[in-house]
Amino acid sequence: MNDTSQLDNTGKVSLDHIYTAPDPRDYFITLQRLGYCIPQLALPHFTNLIDAYRRTRRVSTPTIVDIGSSYGINAALIRYGTNMNRLYKHYGCQSAGALCRDALIKRDRMCLTAQSSKDHSRWIGLYCSAPALTYAIDAGLLDDVINADFEHDQPTAEQLAQLENTDIVLSTGCVGYVTEKTITRIIDASGEKRPWMAHFVLRMFSFKAVADALTVRGYETRKVAGVFRQRRFAVPQEQARVLAALAEAGVDYRGVEDDGWLYAELYISMPANEKPIHADTRE
Repeated sequence: MNDTSQLDNTGKVSLDHIYTAPDPRDYFITLQRLGYCIPQLALPHFTNLIDAYRRTRRVSTPTIVDIGSSYGINAALIRYGTNMNRLYKHYGCQSAGALCRDALIKRDRMCLTAQSSKDHSRWIGLYCSAPALTYAIDAGLLDDVINADFEHDQPTAEQLAQLENTDIVLSTGCVGYVTEKTITRIIDASGEKRPWMAHFVLRMFSFKAVADALTVRGYETRKVAGVFRQRRFAVPQEQARVLAALAEAGVDYRGVEDDGWLYAELYISMPANEKPIHADTRE
């Protein structure tokens, strides 16, 4: 790409086509070239949060809502003990390329989801792409899906019922496209349960509006130390636009995004009066 015609209104390259395909092969082939790694980096943080939630609230099988779930990648890593390198090979190899969709799903069920789950949790994918969600359900990566855009639409009665038992809400890059509107609608649907949350947010986007909306609902948000690589910039124009956006927001990108990668920060939110019980905490 030699111009900005394929940049979206945030300045990032539009990769919409890989999220609306009937299967995830293009997704993994494209993102492997860009070194996409945030689900892998998120894995230990999500696992620790889920384990702490189990101990604190004494819930053995938590219901997890993954905002922007696409093909169920976070669920695959946490539930089935795989990793991004294996998934890149699984979907990007020559033998996978020769399969029809049904044969690919059969292969997924044999290689990925047939093994015993490493984590007993129930996963709901919330996303705007029906093909991606349908694949994740058919392959056994997700337990339930919500094909919706809560930025523009209120949850239906059916969707409210799906969300009412939410224990944990996760995301690995959708905040910025998804705002406090979506996140508060999920919280409000959960009633008194008030789920815990972990959001990886690209540094070009502010989490303040979300954190403020959560504070109003009795949450406390903390930012985890450090930054996390998401993927390499696809083209120089994308990096230039992102660096400009960071500078305008007063975010220092020196030694971070100017090295050729997009970076995210992790925000953990939970009810302010709740103290998590971790594995090394004595009750």
